Amino acid sequence: MSCRLLPVIGFVGAAVLMGCQPAPEFHTDTAGAFRWQQLEGQYVVVNYFAEWCAPCLRELPELNEFHEQYGDQVRLFGVSFDGLDNDALAQLRAEYSIEFPLIQNEPAPYLPFAQPNALPATYIIRPNGDITGPLLGEQTIDSLAAATGLSH
Repeated sequence: MSCRLLPVIGFVGAAVLMGCQPAPEFHTDTAGAFRWQQLEGQYVVVNYFAEWCAPCLRELPELNEFHEQYGDQVRLFGVSFDGLDNDALAQLRAEYSIEFPLIQNEPAPYLPFAQPNALPATYIIRPNGDITGPLLGEQTIDSLAAATGLSH
């Protein structure tokens, strides 16, 4: 009888061990799931945008270029100010040719700062975890490079 229980006990034990993994704090549409702790030691840029925000749309090419040039040194994530569902976010990505990862709203993300009151808004998380921002207004590749200690 005890032999028959061993596979069940093993399965339950494995399930308990797997459940000990910390849950992700946010999911992206292209880069997977993350905990903020995973990103310690590097610069992270989080940009809030909305489709109805003309300056947000104007800065997208600059954000794309920043991601292309510095994506191996700085993590860039976009966040929908309007809290779009994942399907609407995917449509927005396609419509505006967004090339950097977008933080999904399903499941709800945990972000270490409050939602801004104005757009466009960008937060800089330094390698030591300190947060700067929000930087309000359109960002350029030069302003982002300066904010993250890179030279352009």
